[in-house]
Amino acid sequence: MKVTYTELKGKQEAGYGVTRWPNAQEINASLKELTDKNIYSIPKDTYQEICTEYYDKKCSKSKAITAEAKEYIPGGVQHNLAFNKPFPMCMTKAEGAYLEDIDGNKYIDFLQAGGPTILGSNYPAVREEAIKLIEECGPVTGLFHEAELLIAKEINKNMPNVEKFRMLGSGTESVMAAIRIARCATKKKRIIKVGGAYHGWSDQMVYGLKVPGTRQFLESHGIPNNIFSVIDEVRPNDLNMLETYLKLNKMRGGTAAVIVEPVGPESGTRPVDWDYNAGVRALCDKYGCLFIFDEVVTGFRVGLGGAQGLFGVKPDLTIFGKIVAGGYPAAGGVGGRRDLVNLMAAGVAGGAKKAYVGGTLAANPLSAMAGYVAIKEIAKNNACVKAGLAGNRLTDGLVRLIEAYDLPYVAYNQGSIVHLECTGAMSYDFSSMNILNLVKVLKKKDSIMVRKVAMEHMGAAYMSKGIVTLAGSRLYTSMADTDEIIDEALNRFEDVFKLVKVRTQPIEEQVAEYRAEKEASKAAAKKN
Repeated sequence: MKVTYTELKGKQEAGYGVTRWPNAQEINASLKELTDKNIYSIPKDTYQEICTEYYDKKCSKSKAITAEAKEYIPGGVQHNLAFNKPFPMCMTKAEGAYLEDIDGNKYIDFLQAGGPTILGSNYPAVREEAIKLIEECGPVTGLFHEAELLIAKEINKNMPNVEKFRMLGSGTESVMAAIRIARCATKKKRIIKVGGAYHGWSDQMVYGLKVPGTRQFLESHGIPNNIFSVIDEVRPNDLNMLETYLKLNKMRGGTAAVIVEPVGPESGTRPVDWDYNAGVRALCDKYGCLFIFDEVVTGFRVGLGGAQGLFGVKPDLTIFGKIVAGGYPAAGGVGGRRDLVNLMAAGVAGGAKKAYVGGTLAANPLSAMAGYVAIKEIAKNNACVKAGLAGNRLTDGLVRLIEAYDLPYVAYNQGSIVHLECTGAMSYDFSSMNILNLVKVLKKKDSIMVRKVAMEHMGAAYMSKGIVTLAGSRLYTSMADTDEIIDEALNRFEDVFKLVKVRTQPIEEQVAEYRAEKEASKAAAKKN
């Protein structure tokens, strides 16, 4: 099904990179259809050939160094984005729209460090200011630096709803702080999140992760179940289910906050209607709870005013990450209403009830200055609009290729956030208020994993053709992506799509093979 869009008049002129909004109902129907079909992916023998001809022969240094890394690092990498099949790639150079690996192979970079580098990687103006700061005072002093004020004022200038801003070390920390503020301010305990949404990896937020309705049964290992006793999960894009929980929670002491990714869970992997956030705002007001926008990805990517400016919706608290350090480490923060943000004022509480928040390296001079300069450069270069138009061009090209090769894939975008769903691994939805629905989750768990492996194989094929993606299904465009670069990328995607075939083997047989391979892998690990 071809996705239709509503044109957003005036957004480009206002500096927003989202100039059209996809029809969420159509996309969700297409994603449901994708999970009902057989898997369309590169065949297993083709995947093995790619491993031999490209990865083994042309990426030997990456293979060697990441094999050694497994002896010292769990899984061989230090963060999740770096894990790729058949093995992680060791990158040595990042510049603009490109990455280069240790073997000298060059790639078009649609990962962009997970989203923060909308100016393009290693942007000169940010790099030069970072080098200057390091030469003058070093990256950390432990005391106040002017850059802390500069970035807070710059964020407030672009997002007036962020009356005050407290910089922290990561998006995960920032979500933890916002939830603590909400509970402190409202004197209520319950938090409602949207199924499938990613709000970092703190105990209480690893709930209903990636696949809606999975609650604590997919990713929440090592976390006591009682942690989730005050967390509720609602179906994406479903205001009726949200209100049902808000009503229920009113009888259970009330809801402290509702937290959303404003373009939809997993950076819009599950898109929402244009008026969804306005609907959530109205419900939060009706039931007396705070509304938290997680703008870790959307802040300064969809536009300088963030998703809150794009939608014209005022959240009580805003979560920041990634871009507030300009692509440098220690990226995160919480902003919002003055009275709320004041609840985590630094220093000794002095008997007053405060939401305790810390972080020795938070708002270090290097990160704060890099973020300040990056936001200024985004404004100066109209980067959000340029990146958004590149996202439109990439998406439209992918749709043409999908139609030309008669594939059931789904491609759509929210400006510079581009989605390419090929296997349906992330497209299941088990949302329900009935705990017995979890039986379906457990039955489908291995089917999800089979589709996930196929998605990883697609990601490996893209990289072998010189395209870096996020898990083979999400792509971030940047200001550095010219029309020529996008068109070359589409040629490379076509080279992969030519290899795709439908798997006629029943999913039950594929699941059985997956389980057997998993058991063999466990046995081999025990032996070693």
